[in-house]
Amino acid sequence: MIKPTPNPPETDPASPYESLDSRKLHEAADRALDHYLCPPGSTPPPRKTRRMYAVTADFKNEELLADACETLASARTIVNDFTHLMPASQRRTLVGIA
Repeated sequence: MIKPTPNPPETDPASPYESLDSRKLHEAADRALDHYLCPPGSTPPPRKTRRMYAVTADFKNEELLADACETLASARTIVNDFTHLMPASQRRTLVGIA
């Protein structure tokens, strides 16, 4: 019996590259991104780890007040969005809390 199509080429089923050319293209793209985003010899600036709710002396009062204001505004928006789903007695309580 004659097979109508030839056997497919053997490739690695786990490989994301369809061919050698796509692998070269992917490697070239990685080199270009590394060149523009991470120049050789440069180190990224160290990240300062700060925790907003930790008691530390490096926070300014304005930062803490701004965060508290944004948190309360978000809570008020959530309450106002859900008041129409509540019965009248619970709605009045939620609006009073807001």
